Amino acid sequence: MAVWWLIAASGLVNPDLFPTPDAVWLAAMDLYQEGILLSDMGTSLTRAAIGFLIGAIGGVLVGLLTARTRVIGFALNPLLTLLRPIPAIALVPLAIVWFGIGEGSKYFVIAYTVFLAVWLNTHHGTSSVANTYIRASRSLGASTPREFFEVVVPAAAPHIVAGLRMGAALAFLSLVAAELSGASSGIGFRIQEARQFIQTDRMFVGLIELGLLGAALDLFFVSLSRRLVHWEHL
Repeated sequence: MAVWWLIAASGLVNPDLFPTPDAVWLAAMDLYQEGILLSDMGTSLTRAAIGFLIGAIGGVLVGLLTARTRVIGFALNPLLTLLRPIPAIALVPLAIVWFGIGEGSKYFVIAYTVFLAVWLNTHHGTSSVANTYIRASRSLGASTPREFFEVVVPAAAPHIVAGLRMGAALAFLSLVAAELSGASSGIGFRIQEARQFIQTDRMFVGLIELGLLGAALDLFFVSLSRRLVHWEHL
């Protein structure tokens, strides 16, 4: 914060392009008093949460299937590997054509990004379960469903939680991409609107807001992982 303030107040940079922390604070207060700050936060969080849930549930289910079912893995792995390098922002025009400029296109873009991250981690974790665990469970007479839910899933759980943590961060990245086009509210839209009027102080507010929300969500998943996969920390 001190370095930021010194650089901004030194006169070496244009304050219109690189505002001081107090200017950003005043811009945040203006947005709050206008009712925009909390409204945009609520809108963006709702979009990120819905897209994340859709993508995370699909990613976990498909990851478990592609890792443990050879036919499904053979059919889907090449397609999913092909889709992974495609960035979310490249899908925004297609999402708008498919779903319009409403909420559906934004959910699609976010869910797509989250799904691929969660699928990759789930697939890797599930397919990497040690064979000694599988052989031990079978030697003890465990049925296939019991082996899956009591051996495979717990062993893969750390990777699944890591995928969810990564997916939560990517949800905010893709959220901004989704809101930059075809949106009339949200943090990404507000950053784009501020760019058009060269209001860098308001742009900084949006960026800091995204950073704080992402950091809070990451801390939540760290705490959740300590509770759900406590055996990993023993």
